[in-house]
Amino acid sequence: MDASSELIHSLLPVFMVTGLGASVVTVGVIEGVAEATAAVMKVFSGTLSDYLGKRKFLTVLGYALAAFTKPVFPLATSIGWVFTARFVDRVGKGIRGAPRDALVADMTPPQLRGAAYGLRQALDSVGALVGPLLAVALMSWLANDIRAVMWAAVVPAFTAVALLMIYVREPERAHVHGPTAPFTVANVRRLPWRYWLVVLLGAVVTLARFSEAFLVLRAQDAGLELRYVPLVMIVMNVFYAGAAYPAGAAADRVSQRTLLFLGLALLIAADFMLASAVSPLFVLGGAALWGLHMAFTQGLLSKLVADTAPPELRGTGFGVFNLVSGSTLLLASVIAGALWSALGPSATFLAGAVFAVMAAIGLLATVRQRKPEAVK
Repeated sequence: MDASSELIHSLLPVFMVTGLGASVVTVGVIEGVAEATAAVMKVFSGTLSDYLGKRKFLTVLGYALAAFTKPVFPLATSIGWVFTARFVDRVGKGIRGAPRDALVADMTPPQLRGAAYGLRQALDSVGALVGPLLAVALMSWLANDIRAVMWAAVVPAFTAVALLMIYVREPERAHVHGPTAPFTVANVRRLPWRYWLVVLLGAVVTLARFSEAFLVLRAQDAGLELRYVPLVMIVMNVFYAGAAYPAGAAADRVSQRTLLFLGLALLIAADFMLASAVSPLFVLGGAALWGLHMAFTQGLLSKLVADTAPPELRGTGFGVFNLVSGSTLLLASVIAGALWSALGPSATFLAGAVFAVMAAIGLLATVRQRKPEAVK
């Protein structure tokens, strides 16, 4: 599914701007609304998976919805089509996200959760690497016909759904009793304060990291030929995939605060390189640092959520976490689009660096290192 999605997403910002006449602000709003929609849906699907005690059905439903949106992108004749397809695609992501992440925790010993989430992020990134590679190859082969290239995303999307339905088995969770009723404030209040600290931390980190669509636009702005624009996502995902599992495994053994500081330092370096880019090579270097930042933060944050949320509310915990992070991503992407339109791309990435510095200061002030607790 990542190969399918990233094939489209590596071309979609350019397609919206050059093919459908959208502004950069519109791109930021669409990307932000799409991710915020996914975040809202994750709360409901996560809580429902806790209540039902079953996570696979919701995971399959979410992947299937995403698959059915894939033909809409090459058929789009207006920005409204793209917005609708992105909206439904992210609804699917929202439905599957929290149950899938909770399912990983259900299947994994607590002392290996960092490695497990790191592995999942690494494999996601491998798929996300394959998609842009296919985009580059097909753009060259099909003479920059973006619509024709996007049709290639349909087959892997439906293949992913079939593989999930046939081969994934949900473990028995008879020893875990879900909440007496879904979607209640009382269940949210049962989440401990240590969990809410992780939610706050995730929000601050996300505010410093807007949509990757701006990496693609920066590459085009720096002079990268249209057919090679997906290389930005390829480079980012090579470093993301390569570092995600080692970073996740390290989170099981070393200071989590240290790893988060390292991740923020990488984001600051990426933003400065992207802000000062005078050639496509600088943009690719910034994309590499961006991928390393993702590797050191995303799996670790998932591990922290799994460690701090009670087992019977783990789906709810992931849902609330992603709601807050997705809402923050909407704000960050809208700010990035507005800054780009008003002051140019350099201002956008410099603002990202400022937010990352603020996140590091906040982490220094509020986070205290704790050993992971075993699930009782």
